[in-house]
Amino acid sequence: MNRTLNPEIIRIESLCKSFHHGRIVALDNVSLTIPEGQVTVIIGPSGSGKSTMLRCINHLEVPDSGTITVDGIVLESAQDINKVRTEVGMVFQQFNLFPHLTVLDNLLLAQRIVRKRSKAEAQSVAEQLLRKVGIPEKAKAYPGQLSGGQQQRVAIARALAMQPKIMLFDEPTSALDPEMIKEVLDVMLELAQEGITMVAVSHEMGFARNAANRIIFMDQARIIEDTTPQELFESPREERTRQFLSKILH
Repeated sequence: MNRTLNPEIIRIESLCKSFHHGRIVALDNVSLTIPEGQVTVIIGPSGSGKSTMLRCINHLEVPDSGTITVDGIVLESAQDINKVRTEVGMVFQQFNLFPHLTVLDNLLLAQRIVRKRSKAEAQSVAEQLLRKVGIPEKAKAYPGQLSGGQQQRVAIARALAMQPKIMLFDEPTSALDPEMIKEVLDVMLELAQEGITMVAVSHEMGFARNAANRIIFMDQARIIEDTTPQELFESPREERTRQFLSKILH
């Protein structure tokens, strides 16, 4: 399914980011455009810059140089960054749920404060999304009473409750037990099929193959390959990509 004719929703130009006073280069002059409605999966070895690039999109990491434009807004002022963050949902490795709030209240909080929804409207959205991620019966439970896979599905529902234009996933299954990974990937796969713009950093090659319109392979702070899942898995152009895939595809 080729959606590349759609207008771009994210533009990254000449992005550079380093840590520890320049000793560790995380992003080395990275440029990328992402069309609206496209599912982009970023793969690559640890330390290749994948998560840093993702976190720069909503300014959780501040780039050293380069520009990021999200939905026509250049990320410069705090006001612009806050505006973009209301339109970008993010799901992390750790679930980041409020442990003292029930599942339902975790989903209500930002809706009430940021989206200014009435309690009835926010609750309706929350209940609908808990059904969508397959755990409507957990509304009154606390995060500590849930499995890791259930907590991550709550985190996805919480991000979706804001009705974002873009969803970012930063290795959302890496902290989960193997049997819980599939339940989270199933939810993500369903989202991908609904046409939401998604950018996911993931080690799950089956998900990348099935859900992505496009795969980006990063290594040593650069984009090495940017292509379709079929091209990447069946005939990667770069030797570095072939080496990486030979280690992770058995």
